[in-house]
Amino acid sequence: MNERVTKIRTDIREFWSSRTKKQKITYTASVAAIIVFAAFLTFFLSRTDYVSLYSDVSRAEIGRIKEQLDSQGVPSKVAPGGTSILVPKEQVDDLLVTLAAEGFPDSGMIDYSFFSENAGFGTTDNEFNMIKLGAMQTELANLIKGIDGVKDAKVMLTLPTQSVFLNENIQQASASIVLKTNPGQKFNESQINALYNLVSKSMPNLAKEDIVIMNQYSEYYDLTSNDNGYGTSVVDQMSIKKTIERDLQRQVQMMLGTMIGQDKVIVSVTTDIDFQKENREEELVTPVDEESMEGIALSVQRITESFTGNGPTAGGTPEAEDPTDNGTGFAEGTFSNGDYEKIEETINNEVNRIRKEIVESPYKIRDIGIQVMVDIPEEAESMPTNIKGDIEQILATMIRTTIDKEAAGELTDEALSNKIVVSTQRFNTKQTDFTATEPVIPWWIYVIGGALLLIIGVLSFLFIRNRREAEELEEELVLGEQIVQSDVDDINKEQETEGTVRRKQLEKMAKEKPEEFAKLLRTWIAED
Repeated sequence: MNERVTKIRTDIREFWSSRTKKQKITYTASVAAIIVFAAFLTFFLSRTDYVSLYSDVSRAEIGRIKEQLDSQGVPSKVAPGGTSILVPKEQVDDLLVTLAAEGFPDSGMIDYSFFSENAGFGTTDNEFNMIKLGAMQTELANLIKGIDGVKDAKVMLTLPTQSVFLNENIQQASASIVLKTNPGQKFNESQINALYNLVSKSMPNLAKEDIVIMNQYSEYYDLTSNDNGYGTSVVDQMSIKKTIERDLQRQVQMMLGTMIGQDKVIVSVTTDIDFQKENREEELVTPVDEESMEGIALSVQRITESFTGNGPTAGGTPEAEDPTDNGTGFAEGTFSNGDYEKIEETINNEVNRIRKEIVESPYKIRDIGIQVMVDIPEEAESMPTNIKGDIEQILATMIRTTIDKEAAGELTDEALSNKIVVSTQRFNTKQTDFTATEPVIPWWIYVIGGALLLIIGVLSFLFIRNRREAEELEEELVLGEQIVQSDVDDINKEQETEGTVRRKQLEKMAKEKPEEFAKLLRTWIAED
């Protein structure tokens, strides 16, 4: 056995010493690559992939879950922070079902199922109200958690105490809510209004003004009304104003840019928008015929009285002159001729009765200001008068057709000229030389190119080296065959003698067992 091991070592040593330097480097690199590849496969194929079983859970609950997993022999890890627990990926689904059946995770919050599980006759009114309040807070928090972007919610409700007196005013409830949102989560106005409506309708006597909502960064979500008396919110007003000004500016820029040049004119437009939303009711009475200011006669009544004849005239002594009469005496006068006539006419005319319910929409442009600056060439001192007049005429026409007539009143030429400003100025612009710009190659292109060149060089080197080794091996084989053939010819011609056999044995001993051959030589020398 020792001789066999020694022979194997000798063969390996002879094989390694007979190799060239390049072959030794190649064998060493190949063995190292195989070892690294095997270690890589062993590491990635044998390692356990851990995923999250529960996250964002209290540390006390994580401790109970880990204790339960350890009792079942399931490997687990607690994530940094202590609010998440990791288990092997292939066991996640089974563990979720198993732990849910055992009541994990238990948030410790009271919901409406508490009443069916812990109903009893010994509960006092105060205990019942506290349990009811806790259940309402839990259910409301669960509703809010279902909103996209909300990870967790804490709700604190304050219920009013009921009075035994009927004449006292009903107190209002209040709610304070803290949301744990995703990083960077922003709620728009409609989502905030929906959140306030959800909380307000969850319990009686809870007005939106008594609700406070904030996130974990102490940012309040204030309730904004969709209608503030001006037809829209302040944010929408600014957006609409900018939109109107931008559209007017684009129209003027496009027209003047076509006339003068897009890079030779700058336009600025400012507006005064009326956002007032008005609802009014009018009851008007107008004549049918506006020229004569008369209506249609529905009924006419005419009465005419006349009298002609003789009658007594006034006579006698007046009361003031007869002190004995006391106002009881009457003295007739003489008769005389007389005429009497009376005409009475009653006409009922019908008029137009108009009832109007008018809702005036906002977004009326009460005033417009347009400022235009035109670039003039260096050789010109000012802009030609006819071009400036055309620009002012175009702007005046646009203002006249855009502005609200009732709000602006009569638009005279002087009033329009006060709303338009056309000035000239030499623009200080710099021309960019795009031809001088050279393309910039990203650094990663150089990295990829260098890696490709390195791979191509290595492959070329290996190909050339293998080709040379094949040629050298072929030459060695041919040379070995020639040597074998020449040795065979010599052996056939040589006659075997006793001295020849001994010489060959000594040569073989000198090659295979040099130490024993040296001892033999020393013995022969000592004998001589």
